[in-house]
Amino acid sequence: MDTEQSFDHIEFIIRYEDGYLEHSEIVNGFQKLIDSGLVWKLQGSYGRMAERFIEDGLCTQKE
Repeated sequence: MDTEQSFDHIEFIIRYEDGYLEHSEIVNGFQKLIDSGLVWKLQGSYGRMAERFIEDGLCTQKE
């Protein structure tokens, strides 16, 4: 879906909402949203999912 050079946040969100992603793609996409800070500006369910992934050790948050 994406490369290290380019990540399309909108495409990720659409594919996530439509249920087209594998678990590993979801985790990777949420890590990209966390890294960009965008995840905290989206609707609450995205922030809650990001927090869950961080708590579970699947994603990391910048200090």
